[in-house]
Amino acid sequence: MSLHRIQSIALPHRGAESIFVTNRVIRNTYLLLSLTLAFAAVMAGVSAALKLPHPGILVTLGGFFGLLFAVHKLKNSGWGILAVFALTGFMGYTLGPIISRYLGLPNGGEIVMQAMGATAAIFVGLSAYALTTKKDFSFMGGFLMVGILLAFLAGLAAIFFDIPALSLTVSAAFVLLMSGLILYETSNIIRGGETNYVMATVTLFVSIFNLFTSLLQLLGFMDSSD
Repeated sequence: MSLHRIQSIALPHRGAESIFVTNRVIRNTYLLLSLTLAFAAVMAGVSAALKLPHPGILVTLGGFFGLLFAVHKLKNSGWGILAVFALTGFMGYTLGPIISRYLGLPNGGEIVMQAMGATAAIFVGLSAYALTTKKDFSFMGGFLMVGILLAFLAGLAAIFFDIPALSLTVSAAFVLLMSGLILYETSNIIRGGETNYVMATVTLFVSIFNLFTSLLQLLGFMDSSD
């Protein structure tokens, strides 16, 4: 049997194995994402019900980046899943006081539900588009990295210098950036660029979290300006 014949037989097997790995990553990612979203929602509900105070920007950033570092270090072990739940649970806890503040507004319940509905619609729509079209969105990687970094720094400036207009601009930018990140990461999973479902879950969770909080702020502002 010629070498060319051997290669023609072997290549389909490699392709089939690659498809199997990709499908497994997709399945595990969305399963873990569903569980972490539910866990974060419970933590946010408990935090809001108990009227727990927001930990503050410094503790929030320290907890987030510290737990994110732990997830990255443990991503290839079973402890990585526990680290993911620790991270998403902590983020849910920080979300509770924010939701409580909006629920205290005259149309607060409606604002929160609108933000949740819009977040779900955007995530499902973009994920479905990336999954069905299988387009390559890897070209967005550099732009997203720079854009998120700049928006993050601008957001910190808006908080420390108390600039509401800048804060709203950052929220609008984050809606676009997180939407792009959902497309990018979903495409990355489909095309085999991301093979670790723990890291894929964290990326999508953070995208959804930031998308929701940004929409919450924008909808809250539009409601108060009416």
